[in-house]
Amino acid sequence: MEQQYLDLMRQVLDHGDERIDRTGVGTRSLFGAMLRFDLSGGQVPILTTKRVYWKLAVKEMLWFLTGGTNIRPLLEQNVRIWTDWPLAAYRRATGDTIDQRAFEDRIVADADFAAHWGELGPVYGKQWRRWTGPDGQVHDQIATLLDTLKTNPASRRMLFHAWNVAEVGQMALPPCHMVYQYHVTSDGRLNGLLYQRSCDLLLGLPFNLTGAAALQLMLAQQAGLRPGELVWTGGDVHLYSNHLNQARTQMARDPRPLPVMTLRNAGSLDAYRIEDFELSDYDPHPPITAEVAV
Repeated sequence: MEQQYLDLMRQVLDHGDERIDRTGVGTRSLFGAMLRFDLSGGQVPILTTKRVYWKLAVKEMLWFLTGGTNIRPLLEQNVRIWTDWPLAAYRRATGDTIDQRAFEDRIVADADFAAHWGELGPVYGKQWRRWTGPDGQVHDQIATLLDTLKTNPASRRMLFHAWNVAEVGQMALPPCHMVYQYHVTSDGRLNGLLYQRSCDLLLGLPFNLTGAAALQLMLAQQAGLRPGELVWTGGDVHLYSNHLNQARTQMARDPRPLPVMTLRNAGSLDAYRIEDFELSDYDPHPPITAEVAV
């Protein structure tokens, strides 16, 4: 199943349109792609051609589900994947050349500093759990989804999304993995589809696939369903120009069997903790490092 990811990477590398992007780094980009992963046997798309720090991705997903928009709870769990954006904003606003670790330490130690400088704006979790309509009514898309999975599994309206047009401009980063839609088969399998408008193929997608798979397993467990297929669709799928050598390194490696994820039933969707997830038979190649384009 992992070979399709490597094939997509090869397609982008060989045929991608060279473009100057928002970050100024530059990309090779293709428009429109699809990957499919069968979760029914317990295997999850956590890549083996490089080590993926899967617990970070699952912790991020659990943070999204809390509705949180501040990086402090993430940093308290040693998850640093969102620091770049508030750190850049702090440096621009203050002229302070503080390094990343010192900034993170201050976020954790100083609640007032975190409240101001650790805030990302109304990003994923806020939209998923607290989408505010023009009438002031607050909508919990996740709770509605789970209720529909249980009570009307044939519905074609089982989805949630994060592209709130009225609030996109207030977000540190507009949502990349935008829309999640679900489908229940007649024999009780939960299929999921993730649409990602913008995909950093080397660094971002391995995390996105891990988080989406973990979410699908949680939803299936809480709705009394069995995991089915995870379908990923990408809009602008790209490799950054400073990731090309790393992509070639990864493509030269042979995929190994995907690992198996199991989770303990936490009683409710909001009760899951990282300790409830277990990954077995994970034998990845060494990590591949690359810079995040901010």
